[in-house]
Amino acid sequence: MGVEENCVIENIKTRRSVREFADRDVSDDDVKKIIDAGIHAPSGFNSQPWFFVVIKNREMMTRISDHCKPRLLAKLEEATGETIEEFKKYLSMEEFNIFYDAPVLVIVLGNNAGVTADYDCSLCAENMMLAAHSMGIGSCWIGSACFVQESAELLDELGITPDYRVIAPIVFGYELRETEEPPKKEPQVVWVR
Repeated sequence: MGVEENCVIENIKTRRSVREFADRDVSDDDVKKIIDAGIHAPSGFNSQPWFFVVIKNREMMTRISDHCKPRLLAKLEEATGETIEEFKKYLSMEEFNIFYDAPVLVIVLGNNAGVTADYDCSLCAENMMLAAHSMGIGSCWIGSACFVQESAELLDELGITPDYRVIAPIVFGYELRETEEPPKKEPQVVWVR
């Protein structure tokens, strides 16, 4: 089987960060399959430091979004660039939700005792996004949702103990319309032979 025929590589190359979702639920069974794919990621020392919070409550997602938006806006205050300036406008809009009105948010958390938890949970998150894509479900890693870590009240309501930190908040849902591939830069590669 050549590279062009390999369904794994095709799945990797066709996955997109989806920011427009259809008004359609993702079943609990599908969310469980996505998480199961995640936990098959490698982890340092086989520590498997992950913990998951699945949120399907739109009110809770709005509360998290409202908590995170001003914090991200403050963080981006000095940042410039066309894309950043556009995103700052959205963050300033009261009705803008950082989760793009997706039906499901899965927060991948890492155990603070895990030496390689950041890497392990990132690998887990990518497995989840690739699995979702293979199932016809779109996803987007919402890094700005990490600011939820600063709210003891929200963490308590979500059942997140101080033993864990937020690493990968990911939304899942069915894509409203096809997301185009952004241009890819040619990678810088050094070959040592």
